[in-house]
Parts: sequence; C-alpha cells; structure tokens
Amino acid sequence: MPIVLRYFLAFATLVSAGCGGDEPATLTQAPDVSGPATFVGSAQCESCHQDQFADWMGSHHQLAMQVADGDTVLGDFDDASIDYYGETVRFFTRDDEHYVRTRNEKGEEQDFRIAYVFGVEPLQQYLIEFPGGRLQTLAFSWDARPRAEGGQRWFHIYPDEYIAPDDSLHWTGAQQNWNYMCAECHSTDVSMGFDLASNTFDTTYSEISVGCESCHGPGSTHLVRATAGDGGGDYGLEADLDDRGGATWIMNADTGIAARSEIRTQPQQQPEACGRCHSRRGIIAAEYEYGEPLAHTHMPALLDETLYFPDGQILNEVYVYGSFLQSKMYRAGVSCSDCHNPHSAELVTGADPNAVCAQCHLPTKFAAAEHTGHAPEQAGCVDCHMASRNYMVVDGRRDHSFRVPRPDLTESIGTPNACSGCHADNDAAWATAAINEWRGSESWQRAHFAPVIDAGRRGFANTELVAVVNNKDFPGIARATAISLLAQPFSSQEYRTIEAELGSADALLRIAALQQVRAMPVDLRLRLPGAKLLADPVRGVRIEAAIAYAGTLDLLPMEEARAWTQAEQDFRSAYATIANRPEAHFAIASFELAQNNVPAAIEHFEIVLRIEPHAVAARLNFADTLRAIGEEARAEEILREGLALDADNAALHHSLGLLLVRSAMSEDALAELRLAAELAPGNPRFTYVLGIALNSLGEQQEALQVMRTAYLSFDGDFDIAMGLATMLRDSGDTDVALNVAYALARRHPENQNVLALLRSLGAVP
Repeated sequence: MPIVLRYFLAFATLVSAGCGGDEPATLTQAPDVSGPATFVGSAQCESCHQDQFADWMGSHHQLAMQVADGDTVLGDFDDASIDYYGETVRFFTRDDEHYVRTRNEKGEEQDFRIAYVFGVEPLQQYLIEFPGGRLQTLAFSWDARPRAEGGQRWFHIYPDEYIAPDDSLHWTGAQQNWNYMCAECHSTDVSMGFDLASNTFDTTYSEISVGCESCHGPGSTHLVRATAGDGGGDYGLEADLDDRGGATWIMNADTGIAARSEIRTQPQQQPEACGRCHSRRGIIAAEYEYGEPLAHTHMPALLDETLYFPDGQILNEVYVYGSFLQSKMYRAGVSCSDCHNPHSAELVTGADPNAVCAQCHLPTKFAAAEHTGHAPEQAGCVDCHMASRNYMVVDGRRDHSFRVPRPDLTESIGTPNACSGCHADNDAAWATAAINEWRGSESWQRAHFAPVIDAGRRGFANTELVAVVNNKDFPGIARATAISLLAQPFSSQEYRTIEAELGSADALLRIAALQQVRAMPVDLRLRLPGAKLLADPVRGVRIEAAIAYAGTLDLLPMEEARAWTQAEQDFRSAYATIANRPEAHFAIASFELAQNNVPAAIEHFEIVLRIEPHAVAARLNFADTLRAIGEEARAEEILREGLALDADNAALHHSLGLLLVRSAMSEDALAELRLAAELAPGNPRFTYVLGIALNSLGEQQEALQVMRTAYLSFDGDFDIAMGLATMLRDSGDTDVALNVAYALARRHPENQNVLALLRSLGAVP
C-alpha cells in the first residue's frame, strides 16, 4: 500500500475512545487482546490523556514528517533559486504542488516533486519519491529561523564541499535514503520492507509522525483494558517509562544538590527508550522491542574517533544518548523527563534552562559568582556545562554530558572547552590560569579518561587503557571505548581485564570485550568465558558472541553449543533486516568465511559491490578470498576495478601489491606497495608491509631505512618494532637491535616472540 494512502486510511478509521471521564467511552470494534498488541494511532489517546495530547500537538515529534502541501511546506517555492558550486537549483510550484529542479544521480537536471516535509525548525527538509518505493532526502534545506537570525533562505547541508552525483552523500545516494536512514525515527511502527531480489522498498508505517505508540508501544491492549477499567497496574502498556516511581528529589542544603529519596535499583528506562532515536546506533532487530535495553534492538556507538572528541564531547551528530551516559546526572538517577516534557520535548520549567537546573542545584549556591566566576547575566548553567555545536549548518545541539569545562585538556590534547565560546580572544592557557586562580587546580583538574583515550587513538597505551577500564568511577561507555582501543598482542593483565569485562553488568562493556575476543587465536578465545554470552539476555551481546565464536561450534562445550543456534539466528536476522546496506552483506560474508563457507561469502561480497562499488573494505576482502582459493586473476580484476573508481586509494594499491608479490611480480608489487605508503603515510601497516617486502626481495638497505623511519613515526607498533629488530639483527647491528628489543620487552614482558628475539640476540639464556 502506498505510504500516503496508508497514512490517510489509518486516520480515517480511527474511532474516538476513552478510559475515563464523565462517560465511559465504548469501542465500536474492540481490538483483540488475546494476541500481541497492535497499533491504534495517537488519536485514540486524546480523550483520556488530553493534557499530554495537547502538549504533543505541534511538537517536533508530531511534526516530524508530514505530507507536503500548502500548509506544511515552509520553504520559498515562488520560483526561488540557489547557486551550488556553479549549479543553479530552482524551487517552484506547478499545479499546486511543490517542485525542485536539480541534478539527478546521473548529473542531469530534472524536475522532482516534493512528496513530504521533514521537521519545522530550525530547518525543514524535503523528501522525494523514486521508483521502487524509495524516498530520498533533498540536500537543499530551508532555514526556518527568522530572517533576523540569518534564516528564511535555502542552503545545502554540506556547504563546504561539492557533493558529486556519484558520491554516496549525494541526495540520491544511500546515505540520504529515507527508508533506512530516517524513517524509523520520524514515523511510528515503521517496517522498511526491503526486497533484495527486486531491489525495492515497500516501507509502511501506522502513523506518519512520531506518535504516542512510538515510545509507549502498540496500544490496543491498553485501550481495551483501560476502557473496561481492567487496570492490572499498567493497563496493558508495552513499556513502563515511569523512571520516577514513588521517588522525589530532596535538596541537601549543605551541598546544594538534590538526591533521590529512593535509591534506584534498576537502570533508567527512558534513556534506553529515547536512545532508540536519540543516539548513533545500528539496527539489529527486525522489530523494536519496547521496554528492552537499547542494545537489544540497536548497536550503540562507543566514543569513536569520528563521533566524539577524546574527552567524550560531541564532535559529530550523536543525538544525546552517548553523551548522557557519560554524565554524573545519569549515574545519580536523573532521567529524560526530569528535565524535558516527554510529550512536548520542551523543558519542564519553561524556556529558561537555568530554571530546570535549579530543580536539583540550589541557585543560591550554583548561580552565585562563587561557583560561576561570572555575574548571573554573563553566563548561565548551559553556557559552561552544556556546550553547543551546530549540525546541518543551523541546528545547534547541546552536549548532554554536563561536564566541567577543562581548558587544561585543551592545552594537552586539543579538546574544546566552553570557556572559548565567550572568551575567543584568549587561549586555553589563559583560561586554565584564570580558573586556577579562582578555584585552585585541585577542585577541578581531576583524573579524566581523555588523555588515555587520546593516547590509545594515536598509538600503544595498553597499560593506561587498562587503568581506565578498571576505574569504576569512569562512565561505562568510556570504559568500553578503552577496551576497544587495546592493542594486541595482549599481556596477561590485558587478557584478564577483557576476561573480567565479559562478565560486566554493562552490555556495552560485554560487547567491547567480545569485539576484542574475535581477533584472538582460537585457543585463547576458547579459554575465555565469552562463549557463555551466546545465551546473553541482550541481543546485541549475543550477536557479538556469534561473530567472536564463528567457526568454533565443534569445539564449544555442550551448553554453549546449544546456545549457538539462537545467537547465529540473531546475527543472520539482524543483517537480513538491513539487506539494503552494503555493510550488512560485508558482515555476512565475513561471518561465512569464519564458518569456512566460501561460496556463500563470495555471493555476499558480490552483492556488496553491486550495491556500492566504492566499498573498499569489502573489495579488499573479496580479492583476498579469491586469492586464497587460487583465483588470482579474478582477484586482480576486482582490485583494478576499484582503482578505476578511485585511483588514489592507498588500501587498494596495498592489496594489489601484496597480490603481485605472491604472483612473483616483484617490481610491479614494490611499486604498488610504495605508492600505498606514500598515499597513506599515517598508516603503520602499509609502511610495515613495504619494509618486509623490500627485505624479502633483497632490498635490505632500503628496507632498513623504511623500518627505521616507521619505528620513529609509529611508536608502540608491535609489528614494526619486531620487524626492525629482526632486520637489524640479521644485518649484524646487534647493539641497536637490542635497544629495540629491550623497548619491546618493557611493553610486552610476557610475549614469547619478544623473548625469542632476545634469546637470538644473546640477551637471555
């Protein structure tokens, strides 16, 4: 059924019903409560929940998506235009419908009808229908802010670079596809309905906007029970989002900070429910399951380098969840509705954010100059503790980690700090000195995970990372990120740390630990208790366990072997759900390889490249798989096809060089490996392989030069250090080889390869 038709039918068939008031409402056709609850639409909620419904009407949730017409379209379509890198894009109306003339996926100008609008302020986006049920988000958006604030204009969401028609970020490409990228969080009860064989979508929803049931779950059972007065405590609601319960926030006059009157014994439900859309995450379930942890249906991102600064501040658009998990507020039991009206999304105390903070932070203590160092009119709570960054050009988002400004970290690792937002003419050193003079360094320069995360991103920092993992005062998402940054090979201490976190109560820590397990040798994997997580109650953990233990079924204990079937099914179901995405088929192909099912792996590699020819990682693995089964010619063809699309891709040149080495084409191989190292000088692996190849092909002097330079550039890289020490030993430079070997031994005192190297140098018996 077409989306628009389903939308109108859903509302045309609504019957007014209620569960209270002066006259009990009756249902003309009572939903069946014997089976699973079904969606009934937000209009069914109004008669009993009038205040909440009134708050919802006109909210960003209620206006998340609308049919495009004269009332909903905010942009200027009165023959307006915008210049985009020399291309003129025109917005106009025809027969009372709204159109844009812009370039299609082939680079040709075409008229497109606007089918739907997305949002209302500070910007509005537009959706365009394509054959096969596909909807795409137009990259040209309307700035809905007042003209005095710079609004009332058209702009491109990537204004600083030209997005070509063959780029996946082009508005016709996969990254701007509504069915996968947007629909789940802009409508209610979404089913993507992708069919791989026909490459088409049959996406449906029960309500075009984000309605009541998006958060509370399908309401048919609740509607019947509440109408009949058969409460049963929750009146049949799918999810209990009452994080407050009977608790209140009681102010401590001495500290000026409120605390819950009852200790929370369970994690907050609202962040998990809101996090479904207010987080960076991947979909891992065909249907959302209300009331479950987020990791049961979605895979949340950690503090990844492309998303967060090392201290956890927002870098890219991360939608609040990952920030809030870092906060002291979250650990104190604060939930979303303590600050936000969940139905209007406005602050519960009105427009002034200082007022919402004052609920738990006594203004006489925290709004005073003694705390802020500023007069009240100079800076509010959020100016210092919730720095804002703009996304999509005009949409300011505040960091919900509620952090203390740390200009000292700006000095040491370059993270931003809120002070510079107002004091742009002064540097971080000035801000650090000013706060020290005012507060004293001991009061605010406390231990932070940021320097360690920064070090782990740049190189070897295992000892420090383990300390972060073991520090329970740090937030779980930061500790999980520290696990993800641990570099192999592991010492016994690092191995024990991963082993301990496989039993963590925090699903993010279990997932991060399993992601490290998957790269271990089979014998080490089997010694760990990770296989027990094949039966974990959280789906995301089970999926990671299935990946980590793929190919080991015959070696698993009986109990874990029995759990394998469900975990494997979870894995396959997760990626079948997003079969329109190339990364899904890449994951399946890798899984099949681990299971030694090469034909199935090849089939999925081919699907990846059909969907996205620029998928480099899949192309590399596909070529390597072909080489492993003796199809060198086809492997070379796959790599050269990739280079025809991107001639400067270092990874493709590197892989081609390795293939040519194995084919005894040494001169051509070295040329490719050299080019890869030149194109990606920051990649230690490319430099290491070049050095090893040079050495094996008789170019020892050049090999040593390459490895010496790499050793200085990539401090802590195990393979480079081992390779250099071995080459130095073989060349007779024993003293320098020993210096490198001793440095390795200090970092890896238990590693057998390092001990063998030292023995070969006569350093140990």
